[in-house]
Amino acid sequence: MAKLVINAWNKKFKINKDLYGQFSEHIGRGIYEGIYVGEDSTVENVNGLRCDVVRALRDIQVPVLRWPGGCFADYYHWKDGIGPKEGRKKIVNANWGSTVEDNSFGTHEFMELCEQVGCEPYICGNVGSGTVEEMSDWVEYLTCGGSSPMSELRAKNGHPQPWKVKYWGVGNENGGCGGNMTPEQYGQAFRRYRTFCRNYGDNRLYCIAGGADVADYNWTEGVMKTAAFCGERRLMDGISLHYYTQSNTWDHKKRATEFDVSDYYRGFVRARRMEELIEKHCEIMSQYDPRHEIGLVVDEWGAWYEVEPGTHPAFLYQQGTMRDALLAAVQLDIFNRHANRVVMANLAQMVNVIHSIILTEGNRMLLTPTYHTFALYKEHQDAQLLDSWLETEEIGDEESRIPNMSHTASMKNGVLTLTISNLSLEQSEQIACYLLGFYGTAIKGRLLQADCAAHNTFEAAQQVKPRELQGAAFTDSGLKFMLPPCSIAQITVSGS
Repeated sequence: MAKLVINAWNKKFKINKDLYGQFSEHIGRGIYEGIYVGEDSTVENVNGLRCDVVRALRDIQVPVLRWPGGCFADYYHWKDGIGPKEGRKKIVNANWGSTVEDNSFGTHEFMELCEQVGCEPYICGNVGSGTVEEMSDWVEYLTCGGSSPMSELRAKNGHPQPWKVKYWGVGNENGGCGGNMTPEQYGQAFRRYRTFCRNYGDNRLYCIAGGADVADYNWTEGVMKTAAFCGERRLMDGISLHYYTQSNTWDHKKRATEFDVSDYYRGFVRARRMEELIEKHCEIMSQYDPRHEIGLVVDEWGAWYEVEPGTHPAFLYQQGTMRDALLAAVQLDIFNRHANRVVMANLAQMVNVIHSIILTEGNRMLLTPTYHTFALYKEHQDAQLLDSWLETEEIGDEESRIPNMSHTASMKNGVLTLTISNLSLEQSEQIACYLLGFYGTAIKGRLLQADCAAHNTFEAAQQVKPRELQGAAFTDSGLKFMLPPCSIAQITVSGS
């Protein structure tokens, strides 16, 4: 019997709800068909936005959505996507398949999507191919409430009142697809672009610098050294980190549903590397920001596999299995443990691209197993992380060894929430949970459990979904429950 100790007396720090963010880029069917179908579509919509997708996002309380990219962001000129749709400029999406982008989903459509979902917009501006004036105008267009050229243009396009925009990305992957800059070159560019990202009225921008890809610690050091501060004045609020989990090598990728036992365990080794990356990047950040005023933003993360057969290779459409739900749980646990430094995370990508939580096909929609991970974890949003300790065993094969379980415990509004996953392919775990500083009076549990390769299809969309957790009960010292293999449980305990 494995032991879990939760010390409710020791509330560590708040788990920012924005750790449960999403990301959508103009790739394949991620925006068009996945989110936006147009007002004349036979798919149920409000102002062109799919009602089924919006409802699903509201149900898991998506807190923040990043857009328009990604590599597309540094190719995107926002004025192409405003005004009457019939007059909007068509471009070639050179990053993702050289398809025609008609810009029918632009600034107004994105802001309405955020309003319908009830989430914060996170806009990534164009540094790679755009100008300082262009980015400055976009901020003014969105947030200026006074009389100005951009606010008047916004009113002419049907939105007299300014929007609230908190999160602003100053470029994306500018060491690669966003311009192939050196850290120092980008740091100087950030200083200049950031200067003209102004606060209008009571709107306050949280400006995020384009950060490192995986373990590029030289990038983090160079950008922090060059651009974190101007004298005593802090310039950046956050800096990003991108990391994708692959159980296979880039030159021999497999599909999401195509893996063996070695691939399975190797995937978790790579997913768990997120903790090392966070710690090492934060260590560098602390050298230039000892007061920890600058947050780490993991605004692209997820599992990336080969595309599904018969789909465009540049559209990055892939299935999602129970393995991917568990990979997401492990990484959300890491973000929760580091919520004192990691202020936001954005799964890539929300619909029909890479590690999606939702897939669509015509008027049909399905929820992937990863969607259900976010549903089980949503109670951690803005909760207090509790000090806890879990007894684990090492599992895996000769090359890949991992702990057999992962968890998060938090408290909000007098309710203790535990999410815990069993990564073992075969072994169930009986858990004895000891509660310190908390007396439980009512317990509820939900369980997501399936074969590691199980997934939902449009013909069988309910194969993998949560059900009631059976057998959870109080003991003299806390509670006990059984965790089957390949499963994630959510247990909520009310009490005092």
